[in-house]
Amino acid sequence: MAFPTETIDCQLDSDGLLKLQLNRPQQLNAFTVQMCAELERAFELASQEDAVRVVLVSGAGRAFCAGMDLSTQGNVFGLDESQQPLSPQEYRAVRDTGGRVALAIFRCSKPVIAAVNGPAIGIGATMLLPMDIRLAAEEARFGFVFSRLGIVNEGCSSWFLPRIVGLPRAMEWLLRGHIFDADEALASGLVRELCPGDELMLRAEALAREIAMTTSPVSIALIRQMVYRASGAPSPLEAHRLESLGVFYTSMADGREGLSAFLEKRPPNYTTSVPRDLPPFYPWWTEEGGDD
Repeated sequence: MAFPTETIDCQLDSDGLLKLQLNRPQQLNAFTVQMCAELERAFELASQEDAVRVVLVSGAGRAFCAGMDLSTQGNVFGLDESQQPLSPQEYRAVRDTGGRVALAIFRCSKPVIAAVNGPAIGIGATMLLPMDIRLAAEEARFGFVFSRLGIVNEGCSSWFLPRIVGLPRAMEWLLRGHIFDADEALASGLVRELCPGDELMLRAEALAREIAMTTSPVSIALIRQMVYRASGAPSPLEAHRLESLGVFYTSMADGREGLSAFLEKRPPNYTTSVPRDLPPFYPWWTEEGGDD
């Protein structure tokens, strides 16, 4: 399966680790409409490819992503300024590129790990939010700088950011629009670990391989979507429904192998793959107005 490669680089290794690198180092991996399309496609393909177990995202060179490429001619967000949507229900004609990428990551059936090797600004910061585990280099910097540019935050960050760092911290970062360091990101829970720059990828790859080689791919796909989608439900009943179906189907597949391996004190040998062996109730959700 061929992944798009003009603005991103994708390499799949024998352990099922898909290394996805933003690859415009001379522009500090500044985001473009083309990069949006390639990232959307890459995460779609990752979900469809049985051989992919984990996606690891980083940036080429000294930055993760410095934000939108402001040198683009015309509307830098690639938006048709002749449109005049009058309500949130008319958003489709002016969908923001960051949101398209965030939703592609959110829908992905494989876990996504971020290795933030340098500045992650604007869309470079919001892109991180739907990723499941975020590690950063000690010299990384972050900034939700939209208010200082006279625009609003994008990338579904109004939904993701408060869930990750809490409403007060999210509001402060968005209102101030300032650049903050990796220590503040760690203290707020935006990232789980800081590493010396020369150790970041080694640590991130070790974590990715641990997940790829010791867990059930079907379990991971179900857990990822259950946690994201049930966390916004009005009561725990939705979680109970999903978990009941999940336990039922997995107990007859990888669950048997996992329990046998535990009792026999040996590593499990999971043979299922995603999407091939996902249970029949997946996907169980419907998006209002269709799946974007």
